[in-house]
Amino acid sequence: MQIFLQIVIMVASIIVIIKGGDIFVDAASFIAEVSGIPKLIVGATIVSVATTLPEMLVSCFAIIKGSEAAADMAIGNAVGSVTANIGLIMAISLICMPSIIKRKDYMLKSILMILASLVLFLFGIVSNSISVLSGILLFAIFAVATYDNINTAIKEMKMSKNSDNRPECTKKLVLINSVKFILGAAAIAIGADLLVDSATFLASAIGISERIISITILAIGTSLPELITTLTAISKKQMSLSVGNIIGANIIDLTLILPICAMINASPLPVT
Repeated sequence: MQIFLQIVIMVASIIVIIKGGDIFVDAASFIAEVSGIPKLIVGATIVSVATTLPEMLVSCFAIIKGSEAAADMAIGNAVGSVTANIGLIMAISLICMPSIIKRKDYMLKSILMILASLVLFLFGIVSNSISVLSGILLFAIFAVATYDNINTAIKEMKMSKNSDNRPECTKKLVLINSVKFILGAAAIAIGADLLVDSATFLASAIGISERIISITILAIGTSLPELITTLTAISKKQMSLSVGNIIGANIIDLTLILPICAMINASPLPVT
């Protein structure tokens, strides 16, 4: 009965995370645009980071709670999400909507994603941990990716005549979106907390390692926002949106989440 209850909690927490993430992204985008930040810049920075909040909070909560396999859960969730994004979500996109994309649009991002994977691989082999040095290198990759996003958005903004249009702004809309922003962030945090607890319990009760739980259930669960984005892109026949979202999410998973977890842990994360 207890195992069934924890499964229900896990499923419910994933739903809460997805809905909270959706609300949070919408509100964050509205607030940023109203403040005068161009929509393209918002999409290249705030939204791209916000869509990875589920993975980030799940991994961070795993470290904060300090379970015996906290590092396994944090690393497994981040790396597992990358695997789910490419092996599942991008595969669905390519099967349902094969198309031609411009190589130059994704060359740098692809190189950065591969470079981040290489950093993790090499440090895992050499030091068996994610150390301060590897964290700095990953942060540097994240900074380059963010700069590229902003630079690309600025170029697109100059080419678009309607990029400076702002959404209608009233006190009521500002209040509603401020509340949505707070509630969305709270939903993601609470959902991530419950998800880590239920996953830890199930791993212990069933006898499966937390690493396996992390790279499967948690990884797929926290990657659902990217899956929803991909399905939406497929329905609108926007292949570039799907590919760009997946690559961007992977870069953030590898270059932002893991270094933050290492800092919270106050010591290198062991990679066994």
